[in-house]
Amino acid sequence: MSVGRIIETPDCVEEGATWLAESCPRMAYAMEQTGPLPLRRRPDGFAQLLSAIVSQQVSVASANAIWNRLKDAKLTGSRKIMRATDDDLRAVGLSRQKVRYARALAEARIDYKALRDVSNDDVVAILTEVSGIGVWTAEIYAMFSLGRADVIAPGDLALQEAARILYDLPDRPTDKQLRQMAEAWSPWRSVAARVLWAYYRVAKEREGIR
Repeated sequence: MSVGRIIETPDCVEEGATWLAESCPRMAYAMEQTGPLPLRRRPDGFAQLLSAIVSQQVSVASANAIWNRLKDAKLTGSRKIMRATDDDLRAVGLSRQKVRYARALAEARIDYKALRDVSNDDVVAILTEVSGIGVWTAEIYAMFSLGRADVIAPGDLALQEAARILYDLPDRPTDKQLRQMAEAWSPWRSVAARVLWAYYRVAKEREGIR
């Protein structure tokens, strides 16, 4: 099964940005405000999913601080997580709930290489079987760690708020509404997400994602 276009380089992002600007005047306006979009390509594997769990329901600054403490303590690998005590993990800033999620991820033994070759829907289905990994986390992983060009994470509050401002909506769109809006941005929904996060930073003067 084809996995679709993969974003590998800044040129890929630029190609998507050009397509979006030509397709939607508001996207073009947003990019005039933001300037060049970041690549945001990351490695795949356990550490990136653990990082995504760390980022859940906390500010970007808090997530960065916790992740840096995990790295300093060398607690970013599955074996290290399994061997660590709950007190070890709590000491670096993980909540009790996220300690459980980190252990569930370590125990899941996901075949990360195999994920590179399955559809976006299958990536989400496989990852969300793990306790603590919801659709948002799985979509972020598909977008940044697998480089999928046509994925968006409509449950993301920063994306919702950016869409509300950019499209002059009366209310912040729901997950379902933003997913429907994003159909117009296919096959470059991942680049549209980058536009909205960048625009959120400009409009709100704060980071919307790590």
